[in-house]
Formats: sequence, C-alpha cells, structure tokens
Amino acid sequence: MARAFVLIDVATGMAETVCDSVREVDGVAEAYVITGDFDVVVELEGERPHDLLSTVTSAVRPLEDVGTTRTYVCLD
Repeated sequence: MARAFVLIDVATGMAETVCDSVREVDGVAEAYVITGDFDVVVELEGERPHDLLSTVTSAVRPLEDVGTTRTYVCLD
C-alpha cells in the first residue's frame, strides 16, 4: 500500500468547501482544513505511488477553487 500527503492552496474562503469535495474522491483517506501556507491537507492511499499521483492529477487538481498543490509520497 502506498500513502501520500497532499497540501492544497485554495481560493479565499473556500477551504471548507474544497475539503468536503476532496473527501468524496476515491483514494482519499482523510482531509482537513489547516492553517499555514496551505489551506487543506489530504491523506491519500493507493496500491502504488503512481495511483496516488494519478488521483491528484485527475481528481484533486480539477476541483473548483483548487490552486497550487504539493504532493509528498511516504517512503515507509
């Protein structure tokens, strides 16, 4: 099982809406509104690292009000 964390910058005032939307994406284990340089953190799970990156590209980034993302794949 592969796991990754994705940090998402969203449009002003849209953190809760984006967080709720991303929770509906297949492969998302958890999602939280956070403080700091990014607005939402998402934990992804998949069979392979490629599955995780595919989820970000095809299902997370296209969501309305999603801006910059940073993906960190867990090595262990």
